Amino acid sequence: MVLQEEAEAGHVAGYGIATWSGLEEEAFTVEELLALAAEAAGGPEHHLVAVQLPVSLVMMTPIVQALEGRGPLPAAADAGLRVMASAPLHGGELPGMVDQELANLIRPGLTSAQACLLTVASCPGVTDVLIAASSTPHWRDAADAVAQPSLTTAKLREIIHVLASP
Repeated sequence: MVLQEEAEAGHVAGYGIATWSGLEEEAFTVEELLALAAEAAGGPEHHLVAVQLPVSLVMMTPIVQALEGRGPLPAAADAGLRVMASAPLHGGELPGMVDQELANLIRPGLTSAQACLLTVASCPGVTDVLIAASSTPHWRDAADAVAQPSLTTAKLREIIHVLASP
């Protein structure tokens, strides 16, 4: 309610919710968040504008769900919310886990980190990818990755299949 009041007073343009597991574990849904925002606003003109959750090659459930047209990503997109994918490199661990063969499957010529970022940026419903870069070259590499043409749905499904294979 405080954030809604601050938005109505013009102190903030909007607010969002960030969760590590709340949406994936269905502790709450996007629809429930929207209902709470409407309740706080006293009607449908609320200022809830974004959700943030982890999306990566480790935290793949949101990607799998989005490709099936279900889960928090399509629900948020359908509601016009921004979807901010956090931890796309899983705390910096993923580039060391993704070999060049997988990176080339994702998109030839990309580094492991870039391939991971492009996969997340290509996920249906994701509007923003949140990263922490340790240097200007890392920032440029990340920016170059998300500027690539998106992966197709078929390519995302192929990546999931490869990673799910024993």
